[in-house]
Amino acid sequence: MNILLINHYAGSVHHGMEYRPYYLAREWVRLGHRVRIVAASHAHVRTRQPALAGRNRRDENIDGIDYTWFAAPPYRGNGLARVRNMGAFVLRLWVEARRLTREFAPDVVIASSTYPLDIWPAHRVARLAGARLLHEVHDLWPLSPMELGGFSRHHPFIRLLQAAEDYACRHADTIVSILPKVREHLEARGMAPHKLHLIPNGLDPAEWLAAPPALPEALDALLSGLRAQGLAVVGYAGSHGLANALDTLLEAASLMKNQPLAFVLVGDGPEKPRLERRARELGLARVHFVAPVAKVQIPALMARLDIAYLGWQRQPLYRFGIAPNKLLDYMMGGCPVLHAVEAGNDPVREASCGITVAPEDPTAVARGLAALLAMSRAERRALGERGRAHALANLTYPVLGRRFLTTFAHEVPHG
Repeated sequence: MNILLINHYAGSVHHGMEYRPYYLAREWVRLGHRVRIVAASHAHVRTRQPALAGRNRRDENIDGIDYTWFAAPPYRGNGLARVRNMGAFVLRLWVEARRLTREFAPDVVIASSTYPLDIWPAHRVARLAGARLLHEVHDLWPLSPMELGGFSRHHPFIRLLQAAEDYACRHADTIVSILPKVREHLEARGMAPHKLHLIPNGLDPAEWLAAPPALPEALDALLSGLRAQGLAVVGYAGSHGLANALDTLLEAASLMKNQPLAFVLVGDGPEKPRLERRARELGLARVHFVAPVAKVQIPALMARLDIAYLGWQRQPLYRFGIAPNKLLDYMMGGCPVLHAVEAGNDPVREASCGITVAPEDPTAVARGLAALLAMSRAERRALGERGRAHALANLTYPVLGRRFLTTFAHEVPHG
């Protein structure tokens, strides 16, 4: 089967996020299918952009996956430059539809760019090829920019996004959602109930079975020193942004100054300098901010933590569910998780791998940390092992890749 996966932000292990298209495509290639990923030349989530050298298009093969990169102008932030970037990519898709059909002859076309504007050129390719059309939901647009960014439903760009979402709900043969609580919303936008399939984010088990490279020397020394002092280590690994609710963790740490706990926050992000200042203001001598580590070093980091923290802001948009990538690392690392969230689902509770408390509540977070600290190491390890077992059984890309393929059987050729 020929699978054409359109994802503006798609990356790879060589480019950085977004990883999901790469890992799914790699599983499909291993199962004997031919896959082409079509992505934009510039996306803010990648650590390395493909080099087009002034060309409008570049084709290359990465680990058995055919990639087509379409030129799109660079941008920063969420302003007009990002809209231009989206528009350039979608327009190029439309213009190249016949060529993609002729070159690749897809049996399935997947529109998967977070924002739904790619559904129109994807539909065109599917119609030209007589292929099946699948729409993948990452975040709900235009609801996300409306609720998070304060955009009016009457804004011209929001109206365009709404038209695209409605079109996808009506015209896609199948809809796959990463978020688990979207059915009511999508049905209200015109989706037939039988179309929806839920497939969460996943992980590559091979990255956890191989011996991980050593941690950076300074981080290794820090963690060893904390353990030598008899301190339990609460860790966070990921972006330092407002959405990650690290202020709540700092305030909880302030409430627990007299407990044998240390906090190690690994990563970077726009809020990190402010958070470092806040930790100094609170006199948090046992809170340590550390530079990001390479993706391949995450298993070694997780092995050194006693508790892993995952926090969220109180946000109505989470009523549709959450699918955090960093939780997969925590689970595979065998870490008991303190989860501060209020959402339509709770993967920590589902996996029985930690304790869930209310978000944006330092006292609740402190109580949760105290409850985990009161457990024996064996009890905490049992929580972590349940998370690991759940992830291996349900959330690896070999499992999810096969599940994704079964959704094609529910489709009919798109005319």
